[in-house]
Amino acid sequence: MSIDVRLRLFNAIEGGSTFWSEELVKCGAEELVDRLESGAYDKEKKSALRIKEFLLADHVEKLHSEIDSAGARFLTPDSPEWPPLLNDLLAPPFGLIIKGRALPTKAVAIVGTRNPTTYGARVASEFATGFSDREWAVISGGAYGIDTHAHRGSIAAEGVTCAVLASGVCVNYPSGNEKLFVEIQESGALISEVMPHVRARPERFLTRNRIIAALSLGTIVVEAAFRSGSLRTARDAAEILRIVMAVPGPITSPSSDGCHRLIGERCAEIVTSVSDALELLLPVSSQSTGTLSADDT
Repeated sequence: MSIDVRLRLFNAIEGGSTFWSEELVKCGAEELVDRLESGAYDKEKKSALRIKEFLLADHVEKLHSEIDSAGARFLTPDSPEWPPLLNDLLAPPFGLIIKGRALPTKAVAIVGTRNPTTYGARVASEFATGFSDREWAVISGGAYGIDTHAHRGSIAAEGVTCAVLASGVCVNYPSGNEKLFVEIQESGALISEVMPHVRARPERFLTRNRIIAALSLGTIVVEAAFRSGSLRTARDAAEILRIVMAVPGPITSPSSDGCHRLIGERCAEIVTSVSDALELLLPVSSQSTGTLSADDT
């Protein structure tokens, strides 16, 4: 079955590779597996040997069992639940593991520093609450700081929020957010590009950022240092023509340097309220969904 082949590739190939995504489009899943197992890429790509080892060692029944035992499900681009917005990426995921409810079709990403000021924490929470009140889902990364306040703001408003993780859906990382992850699943979902028990690695935080950006119609950065992973999410969003927004902070605050950089370089629109953001997002939302609810206006 094609879902089995996709699952084997998902387990073997690290997400975010433009090369392997292009090979999948060119060859198709079954031919790509055959080529990898036969060693066709061994001299061309360093990662091919490791991928081949995974493919030759895996048992697809065990992979399905691990996902089922986690209370999760595996989505491919052929799945009815698959978010078509992900197809805008240069390197779409080979699949996704979802734990929780269905993925939203109208969402905004709220991201930022892991060490927010009181101002940043309040803004992230208030923005998330405001979007939830207007029936927009909130996407973030489940990390400490701005991510946590965005998720909690949405939950407090009884909205839908989803966390895109750098680990598997059964790995509570960071551990202090274990309760938050349970709450997220009740209305939204945990989303991952790796198997349920795979632990986070530094590079996966960067590759998962592209998924946060793609699942959302726009990304709002609330407090980010001059060099920050949140800026990577903003640039990932800009690459696929999503709306990028940034909340300004005090000019003396290093926590807002990244936001001011985005605004100064004209990479982001300045927003100071949910209403500001909706003025930018509603035209995109109407094109995406074809309709607007009364709560949008």
